[in-house]
Amino acid sequence: MFLLIPGRHHLLSDFQFKYLHRLLQNQLEGEQDVQGQAMPASAITAVIFAVTSANHLGTKRNPVPFYLRSMIIQEFSSYLDIPVFVYGIDDVGEINDFAGYTLKSIRHSSEGLHQLTPENTVVICSTPVKDMYTSLGYKVLPAELDITTGNLEHPLPWDIVRLIAQSPDWQKDRTVLDLIHPASFKIWKQYKIGEKVQHILKDPIIGADGDLTTTRDYNAYVKQMDDIAALKYQETAPYIQPGNIGDIGCAAGSWIKMGCEDDRLHECDFYGIEVSRHLFEICYQRKHNGDFANPSVFFSQKNAVTSLVFDASSMNTIHTSSLTHEIASYGSEQDLRDFIANRYQELAPGGVWINRDVVGPENKDEVVLLWLDHTDGENKLPAQGITDNQELAAALEKLSTRAKFIRFAQDFRHQEDYKLAYEWITIGGQTYCRLRMQDACEFLFTKDYTDNWLSEMHETFCFWSFADWQKELETAGFRVDRLSKPYRNEWIVENRLEGKTKLFRQEEDQLQEIPFPVSHMLLLARK
Repeated sequence: MFLLIPGRHHLLSDFQFKYLHRLLQNQLEGEQDVQGQAMPASAITAVIFAVTSANHLGTKRNPVPFYLRSMIIQEFSSYLDIPVFVYGIDDVGEINDFAGYTLKSIRHSSEGLHQLTPENTVVICSTPVKDMYTSLGYKVLPAELDITTGNLEHPLPWDIVRLIAQSPDWQKDRTVLDLIHPASFKIWKQYKIGEKVQHILKDPIIGADGDLTTTRDYNAYVKQMDDIAALKYQETAPYIQPGNIGDIGCAAGSWIKMGCEDDRLHECDFYGIEVSRHLFEICYQRKHNGDFANPSVFFSQKNAVTSLVFDASSMNTIHTSSLTHEIASYGSEQDLRDFIANRYQELAPGGVWINRDVVGPENKDEVVLLWLDHTDGENKLPAQGITDNQELAAALEKLSTRAKFIRFAQDFRHQEDYKLAYEWITIGGQTYCRLRMQDACEFLFTKDYTDNWLSEMHETFCFWSFADWQKELETAGFRVDRLSKPYRNEWIVENRLEGKTKLFRQEEDQLQEIPFPVSHMLLLARK
């Protein structure tokens, strides 16, 4: 008889060991299953751990990588006088037959060695997942669960993980030491897992599955990043200093790929940092596919806001592109200041941080008039509540520029409780929108990102002007290179703004048309 224990298994508890030890010694005899039936005596031949979400790491739901979870189980197994097997089960989202998927994965991974059936397997599970196994005909033992009350009599392993995350000194915490099995403690201490878990679970920015936002269409996003990768590299390449080169927010690794093909950087080491699990997995796959000409390319899934991601004073060049506005958008301006301070610490003396991103206008508080074309599309707004990205994008693309602004004003940072203030006025028979220059720019430079509208509506582009950026960098100790500059993306002006919208300044009874302001910046911050 096999004992199957499905779970994420970030650690194993002392209770789990004693429970297993009792089952093995008594060969299941007299144990009650979750339906209250006493088990007959059965010889147990092996214990099988199914480690779910094995392809996830560094997230709040799965902070510990599979290889360390496997080491914990193998160390744990040395205390048991019976063979123990470990199989990784990839996350596939929420499916009704996850139990069946787990059993098939074990059969496939074991190459048929472990074909688990209700006749040869007893499952140990105290969570609602147990119902999936009972529906397939498996006997399930309750472990921590009291079947008479439906309550947990003992903490689950994840409960202990959360205790560690909140403990100021988890290695001496008496409650943790009473609950955790020595095998888990040994691996957690040796690999400093406790400190890493504390860092991840306390992260204020990243969600449960390691993403800034749950509404982003990553296929569309990656295509956008790849399409403009050449432009990004050409703009930043002249300022790259050879040596250790880091790309924070590396997305799909496109900038690093181009750096690897640059002859003057062929002896450099490249380090890609990406917080999004989806994008990190793409980087890893590209590396395995041999997409990078330089073998010295390393990727990590880390959050560069809450800590250093490179050793202090170790980097010659740090590159970021289209990242810093996301930090302020999904976190706060203070999070961005922390990010700036971390980059200063990581650079070697004389090193450079190249930051390419959007920027706000210097006159962001000025009240301006915005003319918006209402004849270049439909003026009936799509219904609120559309959550499918493609369906919403198709509806938004049909709108006139004026109608799209109205929808933008409704959606822009609505979940962050931001209210975009504006009013319609008529001058000389023409209708204008009166609003702050910052809000006008937020619309002008966001309105065409319809593929990821739900995600883009969380993001602010214009919170700091170029002068604001200079001040913040100098406060952190940087010297802003004179080659740094704000600029206007002329392609956007020519292809997305001209003919669709105009900006005016009202002076007494006269309207003065003003040019569209800067939209982007290239910042070279030197240590």
